[in-house]
Amino acid sequence: MNHAAGLPTATAAPPRPLLDVDGVSLEYKTPGRRVRATHRVGFQVHESDRYILLGPSGCGKSTLLKSVAGFIAPTEGVIRLDGNAVREPGPDRIVVFQEFDQLPPWKTVRENVAFPLLASRKFKRREADARALHYLDKVGLSAFADAYPHTLSGGMKQRVAIARALAMQPRILLMDEPFAALDALTRRKMQEELLALWEEVRFTLLFVTHSIEEALLVGNRILLLSPHPGRVRAELNAHQYGMHSAGSPAFQATTQRIHDLLFDLPTPEEPASDRHLATARRAAA
Repeated sequence: MNHAAGLPTATAAPPRPLLDVDGVSLEYKTPGRRVRATHRVGFQVHESDRYILLGPSGCGKSTLLKSVAGFIAPTEGVIRLDGNAVREPGPDRIVVFQEFDQLPPWKTVRENVAFPLLASRKFKRREADARALHYLDKVGLSAFADAYPHTLSGGMKQRVAIARALAMQPRILLMDEPFAALDALTRRKMQEELLALWEEVRFTLLFVTHSIEEALLVGNRILLLSPHPGRVRAELNAHQYGMHSAGSPAFQATTQRIHDLLFDLPTPEEPASDRHLATARRAAA
């Protein structure tokens, strides 16, 4: 209400999400039958979100990520990026997988990062090399630009894969359990480096994990998926958690609360003033 004039005040429309996953069901074939991986899953990702898909093994979270990437078509529902339906892979969505063998071994680190830039035909060799070196510097690997992948550790290979993805400047970076195969110390270091890189670049991230702790450390928003077939169980805000809060009583209590939600266990009621997460429970379709 415009109190001075006594007239209603127009309210700004909420910003359109960058990514809109609307009622998406995904299926795949086995020799004997069709299996439903997810059932009518919906969520929205906004610019600069660190959005986590969290759930137990087999809940369809990696399948959802591949569908966002354009590799798998939904059997029901639609996925939109910038308001346009996703129908095929594209350079606006780049995937970093869990495996360390994502890098052609005959190319140097710099060549690996520059290759998709050259393949897109948007950059000349000198421009591609300059951009490759820029992003290698951001992940702390400029000194290894002329090294070959077999000389790198697993964590270093993942940093090269991240640099290669970010060099393409995608609208959204898709990461499918990228640190799951690393040892615990390297995994924590990679989580720290990813967050530091996000603080600098502010890219939009869709990140798959089955680790509750990793979801709270890396994400600012978390979607909980039920066991197979994956359905939305809850969506959580987790802005207040990060490396600084790992191991704190509040962090541990939230970890337990998420575990109970994932596996449909009863959770004690909390007064609204004492909630550590803004939780919006959604009924499964």
